[in-house]
Amino acid sequence: MIKRLPIVIVCLWLQSPATGQKGQAAPKAEPAIQDNSFLIEEAYNQEHGVVQHISTFTRLWNSKDWSYSFTQEWPLPGNWRHQFSYTLVGMHAGGYSGTGVGLGDAAFHYRYQLIGDGDSRFAFAPRMSLQVPLGSVEAGRGAGAVGVQTNLPFSVVLHRRLVAHWNGGSTWIPHAQDALGHRASSVGYSVGQGLVYLASPRVNLMLEMAAINFQTVTGDGGTEWSRVRYVSPGVRWAYNLKNGLQIVPGAAMPIGFAGSSGERGVFLYLSLEHPFGK
Repeated sequence: MIKRLPIVIVCLWLQSPATGQKGQAAPKAEPAIQDNSFLIEEAYNQEHGVVQHISTFTRLWNSKDWSYSFTQEWPLPGNWRHQFSYTLVGMHAGGYSGTGVGLGDAAFHYRYQLIGDGDSRFAFAPRMSLQVPLGSVEAGRGAGAVGVQTNLPFSVVLHRRLVAHWNGGSTWIPHAQDALGHRASSVGYSVGQGLVYLASPRVNLMLEMAAINFQTVTGDGGTEWSRVRYVSPGVRWAYNLKNGLQIVPGAAMPIGFAGSSGERGVFLYLSLEHPFGK
């Protein structure tokens, strides 16, 4: 799929950060899903006093890549507009036979709720992330250097049952490395759009599209562009417990097109969200 590229770059683009949010325009009689999309970042920070734990699993059939990610998200004390989260990844790069399973690069995220919130018709919450090189470059699980990523998520309520999300982001890794030890400056950018249909307060139907272009190291100072394209239909649903815990499972089917034509996969999701403190 990605020319023996460290797939952690794609994982950190598609699976971070978590974005807690209120049920968009859903009826108040029943708690709506307070969760994040799968491939697209929604522009709603976590509510004050609520923490979210998210696990995802992705398996691609043609490339034989798979990854598991865990994200934990916290609103900063005293001001929910500031939000901190981190993402840890375990993975296997199918293009690197015999390398087994191991840690991928980690990421630490900061988001600021600049406009709106989960109850607003329009919301905007820019995010900046620090990518930390924990994964093995030789095994295709890491970029080999510290990187910086930004993303600009916009969310708009189009109808009381239909919400749209748009993303535009970029990544810069000043000293990225390949499996042979060559280094070069690597950049990339991503765009995406997601539609969420509120079939009921506890059931959402989703359709997401993501496009990622990024440079891979091909020698000292040399890079080449790689491109990933996915459209992904999915569904998520919620269980609301009396103690305030909300459990949200979900599933999607990423389908590659254009540069990723022929790729198929499965995306599984589980979120636990609950109050903390007083």
